[in-house]
Amino acid sequence: MASSERIFVQAIRRYCAGHGIAVDVRAGGWLIAMHRGEARRFAFGYDIGLNSAIAHRLANDKSAAAELLALAGVPCIPHRLFLNPKLGSNVVDATWREAMLDLLRDNPQGVVVKPNEGTSGRSVFKVTTEAELDHAAGEVFSMSTGLVISPYVVIEDEVRVVLLEDAPRIVYSKQRGADWRHNLDAGAKPVLLQDGETRAACVKLAIDAARAIGIVFASIDVVRVNGCWRVLEINSGVMMEALAKLHPELVRATYDAALDRVFGEGGK
Repeated sequence: MASSERIFVQAIRRYCAGHGIAVDVRAGGWLIAMHRGEARRFAFGYDIGLNSAIAHRLANDKSAAAELLALAGVPCIPHRLFLNPKLGSNVVDATWREAMLDLLRDNPQGVVVKPNEGTSGRSVFKVTTEAELDHAAGEVFSMSTGLVISPYVVIEDEVRVVLLEDAPRIVYSKQRGADWRHNLDAGAKPVLLQDGETRAACVKLAIDAARAIGIVFASIDVVRVNGCWRVLEINSGVMMEALAKLHPELVRATYDAALDRVFGEGGK
């Protein structure tokens, strides 16, 4: 097993080796084929294959997920979608820039601009001026077919809940470093939450969010703003690279439980 491989790939290799499952790793570990007898399963990126196609797409689309959470009455941070003007006038309304400026005017504390599909905290911009908005939109549109704008809020706490079939497998807070974002890739540190009021509130909200879009295995980020918990986003691909450095056994057990579900109870 190559130590340079992602923890996700290592976990799948280890599980398959222990359960008599042949594994074929392709595309640098981003595509994995697993088979035992007649059963063939696949992992792609950080998606282990438990979620339906529609749940996966909804989770990866920040705007769609926020719309459905609001529809289900689940408190969340709104994300307004703007499609790339390069898609053409038949797709994109000519007033898209003015609509962006309206959002900026409505949120004097600023807005956050980021790609509509997940980037692990990359290409995320805090914007307070028209010039900053134009720069952020240009950067995101250069790499994405759509961006989302959400109001900038002061996040008092951020917690990630890893759910498998409504059961919380891992719950940890993200302790922010010098960066204004709570992303682990931006220097935040994961700290496991013990049983208590905060953990219970975050788990309940995460379960409500998962049920709202019908997702089975996901990591759900919830944030506390003005003392109230809201869903920030839902991640269909469960990435635990940073957490595995501190709690490898917990991460391994979580992927094992998910793979048990992929191949049947107990992996038998």
